[in-house]
Amino acid sequence: MAKASSSLSYESLAVGIDIGGTGTKYGIVDRNGNVLFSGEMSTRGHAQVEDFIDELYNNLIVLIDKAGGSGRMRGIGVGAPNGNFYSGTVEYAPNLPWKGIIPLANLIQAKFQLPTVLTNDANAAAIGEMMYGAAKGMKDFIMITLGTGVGSGIVANGKLIYGHDGFAGELGHTTVIPGGRYHEGTGKKGSLESYASATGVKLTAIEMLEKSPEGTSLLADTPKDKLDSRSVYDAAIKGDKLAKEIFDFTGNILGLALANFVMFSSPEAIILFGGLTKAGDLILKPTRESMEDNLIQVFQNKVKILISHLKESDAAILGASALAWDIKS
Repeated sequence: MAKASSSLSYESLAVGIDIGGTGTKYGIVDRNGNVLFSGEMSTRGHAQVEDFIDELYNNLIVLIDKAGGSGRMRGIGVGAPNGNFYSGTVEYAPNLPWKGIIPLANLIQAKFQLPTVLTNDANAAAIGEMMYGAAKGMKDFIMITLGTGVGSGIVANGKLIYGHDGFAGELGHTTVIPGGRYHEGTGKKGSLESYASATGVKLTAIEMLEKSPEGTSLLADTPKDKLDSRSVYDAAIKGDKLAKEIFDFTGNILGLALANFVMFSSPEAIILFGGLTKAGDLILKPTRESMEDNLIQVFQNKVKILISHLKESDAAILGASALAWDIKS
């Protein structure tokens, strides 16, 4: 379902597309960060990337026409898992249905006939946060997205860190528990994403339920295929002890990882974004405590943990669209 704002200027506009493992959001954005039109669709269900782009085009061209047509568009910015800013490719993304190396920017540019720039989805969210959100004015911060997976964008001295090959900052795939939980997408064990993502919370809930005495948790009444981070949150709010332990466990691991990230880059803040942040202090309190406990003294009580100020539906669209403003006209 698309939505629209009531006013339009006649300045150039940008298209932002955020491709997630479950859903894709898209919108038309002005230079002030106003999302004028937006919509969303499922990422899944498209075995071929070309079919996905066809549906995306059919949905998005309607919004582009409402905003004044392709002639008003400066370009398209895309955020996608494992997106490479340098090459415009999505490479071996474990949470997307298309495997291998996908020349996504070129495919979208050919379809829309608009210049297209692509980066990692978490990098796009970091750009949006720096331009319009909680990191406005900051030159050193880390953005962590807690969704289907765990993404990250590292900003140092006001610049996004891409590394020599475009893939710097995959903090979600750093090892937090050697030999730990298997990650189906990468084949590695013990990564942060295996524990601190929405998927990780579900797996933790299943593991803890299997070890707990029958009838001791409200979560036992939820079928495994329906169990998710929201059901864990709902149970915790009702006082369920096991549900709280799940968030404590998750927060402890996340905090440990954040401490490591702080000690290598000394950011002013770590900004958390995504569905898991809706659990509030259930996850934030153990995360903060664990981070401080695992920092050496010189770093303690210096780094803020903030929740994104941007609407979840808009943040990645804003960040992706910001890429388009740097396209040479």
